[in-house]
Amino acid sequence: MEIKVNQENLLLFVALASETRIRMIEMLGKENLNIREMAQKLNLSSAIVTKHVQQLEEAGIIRTEMTTGKRGMQKQCSLRLEHASLVFRTDEVRPSEPHQDGYDVNIPVGQYYSWQVKPTCGLASETKLIGMRDDPRYFAEPEHVKAQHIWFAGGYVEYSIPNYVSGKNSISELSISLEIGSEAPGYAEDWPSDITFLLNDIPVCVWTSPGDYGSVRGKLTPSWWELGSTQHGLLKTLLLNSFGTYMDGMRMSDVSIQDIPILPREEIRFRILSPEDARNAGGVSLFGKHFGNYEQDIQVRIRY
Repeated sequence: MEIKVNQENLLLFVALASETRIRMIEMLGKENLNIREMAQKLNLSSAIVTKHVQQLEEAGIIRTEMTTGKRGMQKQCSLRLEHASLVFRTDEVRPSEPHQDGYDVNIPVGQYYSWQVKPTCGLASETKLIGMRDDPRYFAEPEHVKAQHIWFAGGYVEYSIPNYVSGKNSISELSISLEIGSEAPGYAEDWPSDITFLLNDIPVCVWTSPGDYGSVRGKLTPSWWELGSTQHGLLKTLLLNSFGTYMDGMRMSDVSIQDIPILPREEIRFRILSPEDARNAGGVSLFGKHFGNYEQDIQVRIRY
């Protein structure tokens, strides 16, 4: 995973600026641990360790899940990010402009073309709600293209990725970066959601979002947006290449880019799905460049 050294990734750098959190990362590099086990190893209270865990999780460095232990439910921690490269200087590539070996595309979160959603659900632009809350009919409102925040408790939204690859070339790598989280009524930071990502109807992986974040206002969340509601998500990067599917550098499945039926000059369909029959049916929240913590739309990078 490549990480640009800029303000958008400040959460990650802040999370690493702590001796305690670095020690936690070192421990989790050897074995998965729950909060109590880490507290004992660090000689700290469980409350303090919980705060450190939350910061590492929001930065995308670790993941947590609730498991059953001898003393009831426990929060189990494991590394999410296995490796990363820091990028100090980047060459700007204009959206949707092909170059010799690939191109980048920015897709606003409101520019889905297909959907099927269930309440709780809704859309918000940078300045107002679009339609009424919890009424799926407003996902057809023409203003949906202006949405900067989308949420739904079940169902999917689907986007069209332009395919500029022509001739005998074939796509060798496809990455999608987006700010995403779960969807709970109001918000619930411990609200796991099994979210399935599909390309041209092929499920490439299932990622479990840890929660629906609302305790701290998002850095870009408009001032009119009420407290007590979802404020931001986590920045995730989905990558497909010849070796499989990865999320933030962690292998998620054996589905490779060659397994996706991509026809020349035909768009690539990208679906974000929260299945009703999932073990953790916790919905989806999406954020655009004027909402949440990261100033970006859905960023797609294609290499061939």
